[in-house]
Amino acid sequence: MQLIRKPFGIIRENLRIYLVLNALAYGLFLVGFAIGLIFPDLSAGRAEALENDGTADLVLSLISNPWLFALVILLVNTFQLSLLTIVLPSLIIPFSGIVAFSVWVVITGVTLVPADGAGWVALIPHSLTLIIELQAYILVLTGVFLLGKFWLRPRSIGAANHRTGYLRGLQHLGRLAVPAFLLLIVGAIWEAFSLIYLVHPLQQWLL
Repeated sequence: MQLIRKPFGIIRENLRIYLVLNALAYGLFLVGFAIGLIFPDLSAGRAEALENDGTADLVLSLISNPWLFALVILLVNTFQLSLLTIVLPSLIIPFSGIVAFSVWVVITGVTLVPADGAGWVALIPHSLTLIIELQAYILVLTGVFLLGKFWLRPRSIGAANHRTGYLRGLQHLGRLAVPAFLLLIVGAIWEAFSLIYLVHPLQQWLL
């Protein structure tokens, strides 16, 4: 219970920054989505890039195995996005992971603009994936914000020096990582099963 209770306590104590990061994440996604709508060539270019780098082929190869698909999604979301994009930069330069995430979420908004009617219908179940996974990233963002805050201003957490503030920040980040990882698990399972059993059949039927 402590693994769940403590993160909620951290969120309550830092509710304003948590809400600001929610607005940042969803707001920048909508900005990217709007850019993709206004400039459809950008969205088409992102789709082409995913085909050229093998992402589309990987998805197709996993379409018959939802649990393996979910595992791959979880690994990508945990290591590539949460750790490499958000956490690791912030361990070196305060708040830099928030900047890196901001760039990623705008690009994601551009990428997810549907190219046709089937894509718009498929976006309905995929919207839940977006909500779940962004909530996980927002928890991680809150953790790296607190890390940077306590690192630069150790007195804000009652620490005597920057090193102690850094360690307290890591502690908060670690506690918030627990519910974030649970959300990533839920998001990966929903994404895999919805793509295979909802989105893919729907697209086949509409086409």
